Amino acid sequence: MFGNKSVKKYLPLTEAWYYILLSLVETRHGYGIMQYVERISNGRVKIGPGTLYGALSKMEKEELIVMVLDDDKRKSYELSKQGKKILYYEIERLKELLLNGELIFTSIQEDFND
Repeated sequence: MFGNKSVKKYLPLTEAWYYILLSLVETRHGYGIMQYVERISNGRVKIGPGTLYGALSKMEKEELIVMVLDDDKRKSYELSKQGKKILYYEIERLKELLLNGELIFTSIQEDFND
């Protein structure tokens, strides 16, 4: 269900990797990735420079992302075909988790409606 062996080795993604890949559906530079992630997570997820640039370096080395612009100040990245595939299967995995959780949610919800 979750793709071939080359995809499975990445799943499940860490939350940081998930949000980085999600942000690179569009071309972005490092600071833009940090801002985007914080915005779409309503401030819950903040990716620091160390985490971000370490992840970008590894993702680029493993050809999950590609650098599309390298000027003197900024490098911009976007997803490669393999990166899109991994993101797709991770979203499928998360959807399955959510659906399974929703099956029992109403049975436990009343315990938290104080």
